[in-house]
Amino acid sequence: MDDPSSPDARGWALWKLPAKVVTVVLAVEAGAMALVVARASVPTLPDVGLAAFLATLSVVHTELATGIERARRRAAETSYFDLSSVWTFAAALLLPPLLAAAVIGVVYLHLWQRVWRPARVPLYRHVYTTATVLLAAGVARGVVQAAGGLPSGPEDVIGVVGVGLAVLLYVLVNTVLVAAAIAFTRDRPASRDLIGRWDDNALEVATICMGALAAVALGSTPGLVALVLPPILVLHRAVLVRQLEEEASTDSKTGLLNAAAWQTEASRTVRRLHRSGGSAAVLILDLDHFKMVNDAYGHLAGDVVLAAVAAELRAGVREPDIVGRFGGEEFVVLLPDLANGAAGQGQMYEVAERVRKRVAALDVAVRTPDGGLTITGVTVSVGAAAVPGDGTTLEQVMKAADVALYAAKRDGRNVVRVAAGGLPIPDIPAPRQAS
Repeated sequence: MDDPSSPDARGWALWKLPAKVVTVVLAVEAGAMALVVARASVPTLPDVGLAAFLATLSVVHTELATGIERARRRAAETSYFDLSSVWTFAAALLLPPLLAAAVIGVVYLHLWQRVWRPARVPLYRHVYTTATVLLAAGVARGVVQAAGGLPSGPEDVIGVVGVGLAVLLYVLVNTVLVAAAIAFTRDRPASRDLIGRWDDNALEVATICMGALAAVALGSTPGLVALVLPPILVLHRAVLVRQLEEEASTDSKTGLLNAAAWQTEASRTVRRLHRSGGSAAVLILDLDHFKMVNDAYGHLAGDVVLAAVAAELRAGVREPDIVGRFGGEEFVVLLPDLANGAAGQGQMYEVAERVRKRVAALDVAVRTPDGGLTITGVTVSVGAAAVPGDGTTLEQVMKAADVALYAAKRDGRNVVRVAAGGLPIPDIPAPRQAS
């Protein structure tokens, strides 16, 4: 098996992806190269000097933030947002395409050596990200040129609007191209996986806006561009602090919220729904005979099973649902914003049943001292309770769901049971014993 940490494995990982993903990646990279070549022109000496200055600033920026950025990459492996956009966007607005591409190349080559490679990011992802930035930079420059260039003064409204539109299109092009690659790579990705969170996008827009200000400063008073570095470094630290806070609230084995973080978020949501008169539900799920898995295959294999169950749980619930690991082999889900009455009860049961069936269908591949094997027959019992039918606070509803969970265990396991205060659900399937 290839070592994923080796340079060769990271470089050749692209060819192990589905053919449609490889096609998208290569098409975007070819498009970026074609755009640069089509717009190439002989650079002037002042432009070369400006390109070297921007590249130097980007290197200084990366060196000052290397430790922070490495930690940020380790804490958020899937993040495609990069604060180096301040320099790539400034280069796009100020330089001809060939030199802008050269600056972007220097920025991302240095990032690869100092940040991405030590964080073991696959090489093809880094090259693809560089290509998306080249295309986004080309679009941004075209918009600014169409508006007559950078604003010449406060009265140049068209120039200001052109820069603002360039910022939005830069973000849009980059986001769409990255989302396309993710969409082809993953099965039914959530919108958060495709476009990132709201605060991630806000950070990207803020960084590019600073790039626009840096470009204007370089066009009039170049020395002022040094003032960009302090706020960018502060942004690095602010982002890292937020990600470390998220890491502290995440269960390391499953990637779900840990018990304390889940209760905090779920309590806040239940209070909101109580004030607005909305409905919600709590599911408590417990793996059946999980001790037998640990005893038979070892705790490391048990951890793999927990992670696989967590993945099916995330895939089986709705996007706004709040999912956590409550401890041991127990999981919890808050289903907010359900319909009132019987319709909400039906939604609760539908989600619970969908998750139960997904877990029961699991085939978990694990490695043991005796070689690889597949664990099957993993099942889960589910207890469900509704807000406000079974209680008005999170604690009350969890107690009701816990009683329903014990009823599911008594009834043979691998079933869903609803708290006594809930409306009856027809056609509850007969228990199926875990193998």
